Amino acid sequence: MNRIMIAGTNSGVGKTTISIGIMAALKKRNYAVAPFKTGPDYIDPGFHKYVTGNPSYNLDSYILNENLIKYLLDRSTKNKDIGIIEGVMGLYDGFGITSNIGSSAHISVITKTPVVLVIDATGMSNSAAAVVLGYKEFNKKVDIQGIIVNRVSGAEHYKLIKEIIETNTNTKCIGYMVKNGDISLSSRHLGLVPAGELEHLNTNIDKLVDIIEESVDINALLEIAERAPQFEYDSSYYDNFTKEYLPLYDGKRIGLARDKAFSFYYEANLDLLHDLGAEIVEFSPLEDKKLPEKLDSIYIGGGFPEVFGKDLAKNISFKNSLKDYLELGGKCYSECGGFMYLSQSITNLDNTTNKMVGYLPIECEMTKRLQRFGYIEMDVEIEGQKYTTRAHEFHHSKIKEQELTYKYSIKKYRDEKILRQWECGLEKKNTIAGYPHIYFLSNLELMTKLL
Repeated sequence: MNRIMIAGTNSGVGKTTISIGIMAALKKRNYAVAPFKTGPDYIDPGFHKYVTGNPSYNLDSYILNENLIKYLLDRSTKNKDIGIIEGVMGLYDGFGITSNIGSSAHISVITKTPVVLVIDATGMSNSAAAVVLGYKEFNKKVDIQGIIVNRVSGAEHYKLIKEIIETNTNTKCIGYMVKNGDISLSSRHLGLVPAGELEHLNTNIDKLVDIIEESVDINALLEIAERAPQFEYDSSYYDNFTKEYLPLYDGKRIGLARDKAFSFYYEANLDLLHDLGAEIVEFSPLEDKKLPEKLDSIYIGGGFPEVFGKDLAKNISFKNSLKDYLELGGKCYSECGGFMYLSQSITNLDNTTNKMVGYLPIECEMTKRLQRFGYIEMDVEIEGQKYTTRAHEFHHSKIKEQELTYKYSIKKYRDEKILRQWECGLEKKNTIAGYPHIYFLSNLELMTKLL
């Protein structure tokens, strides 16, 4: 299984831009690329899917066990030429201080994947070697085999940095990127945006591919990927883990909200439902006039309902159709943006308010400050039984203060110490909704109660 990880020394070092550029350059060479993202992020996998044409899977060692991580990597790279795992934050940054769980380094070690490390060489010469050496020595189980030097001032600067790094660290530099303010990839794009924005994205990707082909040694990168050793895991684990749930989903029709406003789904969640025999029926809260018929449950994921609030508000017939389904006891699970969509309204930063479905007794408002971010552990009580799962929150909105009975009891930990606790999530009839994003493979029993 040919594969590499593209990791960075820190957030903002340019690993996403470089990862996307390399994926797109390989696609241009007719390579079938299997993309992956370390951690729980939805934004980068959206770019990956757009440039490769293949779904991008989240490999998250805080939420998933090692067998599932290896299974997802193995399954998704079958019939592909190369797997490319984009890292998260800095190479060694993960959950907590004393643990490497959730980090790119942890995923690299679990999957025996060689690392190409992206460094920022702004204002550097000899110090670049010290940076690389520090990252190599910090954990020798992490196999750093190549360096890409970002933000050099030009080819001569790179030539200097390359000689310093290779002489002092015994690590090959395989390319560089110069400082370039013309290349910007907005998190709004995701391959699901208005045509005008999409044209801008395509132009940037074309520019990026030209730069990568000129300044990164793609053949050297492929050689590193070819040297990736095989790993062992229990190939029957996934089937044994999931088979008892087949009778619950076989032949069921699950409605999935998917359009420009709602696009945040873990690909493994959707694969799991397919594997269990469910039929996924997509619908658009933006474009459709009513829900599809004969649905057994509905799944509304995250996205940008605040950005498309005006259009969502205008589609009154669909909102009424969905509200009728919910009021009649139809089963529904909604998270983050989907949770907001079921509210009474969303108020944006410019104080414009758009009416949503009006099913849940809450009003949402956008905030400049990030309200919640990071890994959580939460308890959900359903029908008198408590289910515990690990999950993730990331949102710039909040519920306007009022007295509510919440469904989720949430704890945020660091190194086994509770940093803070709060409540979230609502239940009404057969609808459960809240801000956290849930990776179903974390707790299959809970999934059966949600969908």
